[in-house]
Amino acid sequence: MKIKVKKLIADAKLPTHGHPGDAGMDFYCVEDVIFPPGKQERVHTGVAVEIPEGYVGLIWDKSSISFNLGLKVMGGVIDSSYRGEIIMNLLNVSNKEVLMTKDHKIAQMLIQKFEHCDILEVDELSETVRGDRREGSTGHK
Repeated sequence: MKIKVKKLIADAKLPTHGHPGDAGMDFYCVEDVIFPPGKQERVHTGVAVEIPEGYVGLIWDKSSISFNLGLKVMGGVIDSSYRGEIIMNLLNVSNKEVLMTKDHKIAQMLIQKFEHCDILEVDELSETVRGDRREGSTGHK
């Protein structure tokens, strides 16, 4: 599969794969961003992508950034009809200020096929062993 990427800012970096076979495409900051403790900030990538119909781009954390710096992706579903800039929204869950510098990898996007669902209202749903039990439904906590 080929994903078309358009630079919206001349010196923006195109997404990359860190290693052959990596699932996620890494996206980069186009400017320095300061994340105060407990606050979220938007990170501009300066690029737009053309995701094929029937697929979706899902934004995920870069593990090193979430593990080591405490930055977590907030939201992140990019529909195939969207042609605007990819902007990452991250939350600093740490108690320290974090600086992400221009051209730093900030988050990754996975492209996945999906099934479009028709919504059908019903009066009853089929029964299962679990039913409507949530947490602890297996008896393990």
